[in-house]
Amino acid sequence: MNRIKIRRPDLNDQEELSRFFRIVITDTFAKEGLTEMALEIENEIVLKNKYLKSDLDSNGANRYFLIAFDHENIIGTIEYGPVSELITDCTEGALKDLVEIGTVFVHPNYQRNGVGNLLLNAMFCTLQKKEIVEFCLDSGYTNAQKIWKKKFGAPDYSLKDYWSEGFDHLIWRVKMNNHKEH
Repeated sequence: MNRIKIRRPDLNDQEELSRFFRIVITDTFAKEGLTEMALEIENEIVLKNKYLKSDLDSNGANRYFLIAFDHENIIGTIEYGPVSELITDCTEGALKDLVEIGTVFVHPNYQRNGVGNLLLNAMFCTLQKKEIVEFCLDSGYTNAQKIWKKKFGAPDYSLKDYWSEGFDHLIWRVKMNNHKEH
């Protein structure tokens, strides 16, 4: 793990990050048994590239990414930014004034090795420096939901069968000093 470096992206990373998003999102949908959802996969990839462009265009003011590298290869991402329309709608605006942590992706070859924890801890440090003490996050992916439940406990909002039968959407509201560290 000591060879993994975390830093802000720059314009030179854009093409590789776009490829990274495609690999991870396609893999995630496959692991969820959702490979037939080609349009949703493409929409998710487009959205993540839009978030990245927002970061690069605003120098981190509108969206703020961190990327993890093993040598020269991107192996993980995390970002925070304004709360999504989905979260705002599903919580009737209760979380609209928070920031949302999202785009927590780890390359399939590096999953379950602590890369996500490194990124999350780096983002916690970033938020603390900016005096942000509370955030939210959400997930419709069942595998990610298990991780977030271990880290942050039961979700504050559970939208049963939101995506389709058996695919709930979960939303957490997290105070920085209250989260469980695992």
